[in-house]
Amino acid sequence: MLAAKATAAHAHVASEVDYGTVEAVRRAVGPEWRAREGFGLTYLPFVARAVVDAIREFPNVNATVGDNALVQSVAVHLGVAVDLDFGGLIVPVIRDATSRRLRDLARTIVDVARRARARTLRPDEVTGGTFTITTPGPWGTRLSVPIVNVPQVATLATDAVTKRVVATGSRDGAPALAVRPRGMLCLGFDHRAIDGAYAAAFTNRVRQILETRAWFTEL
Repeated sequence: MLAAKATAAHAHVASEVDYGTVEAVRRAVGPEWRAREGFGLTYLPFVARAVVDAIREFPNVNATVGDNALVQSVAVHLGVAVDLDFGGLIVPVIRDATSRRLRDLARTIVDVARRARARTLRPDEVTGGTFTITTPGPWGTRLSVPIVNVPQVATLATDAVTKRVVATGSRDGAPALAVRPRGMLCLGFDHRAIDGAYAAAFTNRVRQILETRAWFTEL
């Protein structure tokens, strides 16, 4: 981590996401999903799927820096940070995440997290990542500012999803309010490789996908 801070020119952008569409899917399929799969359907696979799709439009976030050059990766090898029961942190890598839909990502994330905590991951399963997601949200965080997992150029933090009162428009000239599930996404990026506008546009695209995709079609 010290090397990452000393090497990468860290900068950050954040977007607030309305998880209403995602939450509707989780509520609708939750009991059946848990009975069939043996685990709950969390927000993380939705975020992972949105990230993979957004990378198609913003490929410079899926790269590494080395020998004074930016090396863009065609494949998305997605790192997912796993807490080892407060005994450290490890980042298993999901290979070729572009080809995986929501159900496959959910299963794979649970599998690698379980094996990470059991200390049974193979060495090749924790190397070669091209983009990383870290998830402090389950501990109730509001806004987390991640360190870039160098030599990668971007790391996305997902924070807690909580119900908040937000303005949703106007009704008869008066503001309309609603209670919505909201959460923050914060992208840490290496400013040597990506500028602020590009990073902000990528993060905003992840938000748009989470809010508007017809997620039922992937289940």
